[in-house]
Amino acid sequence: MNVQTALLDVRGMGEADRLAVAAGTPATTLMENAGQAVVREIERRWPMRPVTVLCGPGNNGGDGFVAARQLAEAGWPVRVALLGPRDRLAGEARHHAERWRGSVEPLAPAVLDGAELVVDAIFGAGLSRAVGGPAKDTLAAAVRRGPPIVAVDVPSGLMGDTGEVLGAVAAVLTVTFFRKKPGHLLLPGRLLCGEVVVADIGIPPSVLDEIVPDTFENDPGLWLSDLPRPHDDGNKYTRGHALISGGYPMTGAARMAARAAARAGAGLTTIAVPEIALPVYAAALTSIMVKPVTGPEDFDRLLDDHRYSGLLIGPGAGTGEETRARVRAMLKTGRPTLLDADAITAFQDDSHSLDRAIVGPCVLTPHDGEFRRLFDPSGDKLTRTRAAARRSGATIVLKGSDTVIAAPDGRAIVNANAPPTLATAGSGDVLSGIVLGLLAQGMEPFLAAAAAVWLHGAAATEFGPGLMAEDLPDLLPSVFRRLYGAGAPVNVVIS
Repeated sequence: MNVQTALLDVRGMGEADRLAVAAGTPATTLMENAGQAVVREIERRWPMRPVTVLCGPGNNGGDGFVAARQLAEAGWPVRVALLGPRDRLAGEARHHAERWRGSVEPLAPAVLDGAELVVDAIFGAGLSRAVGGPAKDTLAAAVRRGPPIVAVDVPSGLMGDTGEVLGAVAAVLTVTFFRKKPGHLLLPGRLLCGEVVVADIGIPPSVLDEIVPDTFENDPGLWLSDLPRPHDDGNKYTRGHALISGGYPMTGAARMAARAAARAGAGLTTIAVPEIALPVYAAALTSIMVKPVTGPEDFDRLLDDHRYSGLLIGPGAGTGEETRARVRAMLKTGRPTLLDADAITAFQDDSHSLDRAIVGPCVLTPHDGEFRRLFDPSGDKLTRTRAAARRSGATIVLKGSDTVIAAPDGRAIVNANAPPTLATAGSGDVLSGIVLGLLAQGMEPFLAAAAAVWLHGAAATEFGPGLMAEDLPDLLPSVFRRLYGAGAPVNVVIS
């Protein structure tokens, strides 16, 4: 996968540092480059002003000492405060602290007097306990006083692997190094990072050949080459046929999913509906075909038609035995199948029977509530989504502002392009339709899910305020046009 969007956890970042040093770059140079990157980003955004640099007892503090020295050499008024005794610093942090020629004050709120900018270099991404004592008091005082805060690596108290917040305060800018960490994208940590800049500090990208990352930020660079496109010699049959099990009396969800599947490129889209609902569906749909189903035999006959290349059940389906039977019948075909909404909840009392029924390509798209009905909700979002995918054998899309897509083999993608306007009724049904449209065209489930989540967010962003779920399918064509015209944009900033 595209390593430019790789996310490294704390262990992986430590290994990247180690490999860079082993390849010949001194650790003191990596730290010098890190502090220099912080200064560079500060100078790009603010004119000269009084700065207080808050340093911790580890390598994050060492980055802070470098930034303080370089700002002072450029003429900026700088105060430095340190958590703990200076003589307890070790390694590269000690080396760079010794190069700082100014005074070093104890970390306390008083060091903020007169500061018009604060650099938070107290704790890095590996912190595993809550921020307390002078660090907590000083950060809280910084928030009250209101100067902009620039975080080094992560805001102190934000867990880099999970996004959990253990006393961190909001920064307007976070400068991290080499690659982002999951905590820069996962909630609630993402809300505290402000603008995130990834700086090149001299770690060669080749270290990723040994680390082999399995977590990525969602971006077209991961899946654009696999995204189905119409071909000159193609026709509606070669572009896939999507089949949706439609519900009654809740008919809107399946209809939105069907329109999204068609907009995502499925050559044909059919909804199988109860006979009583046929007039409702038929009156509301034109290019979408509607097939009446009077009983299980009719539905089985539909599934016997191998031209249906992607299957969806869930939106508006109900949670009874009929839905469970249809889920089993769809999964038994071994064709790509997506389960959403009611099709997930229908198995809340027997989740392992669903696991056993998944024998082919399958995607589940639960929100947090539906996820808890089938899977263990403990642990951070990445961990629990991966565990669910591994147990079920399906690609899991755990929806939210920080949607996580996980494959059974352990790969995971974190999405960060979803605007808050997607928090509206029906948007999940549209997402399931986009995934279905891509599955029907033969796209591999994990990448289809990632592409659909990104397209969903991009379409909502294009519309802006006032979005309704019904608007989303018709926004997809312009998103596709930009993708096909621009190649594979990569939303990672390397300074």
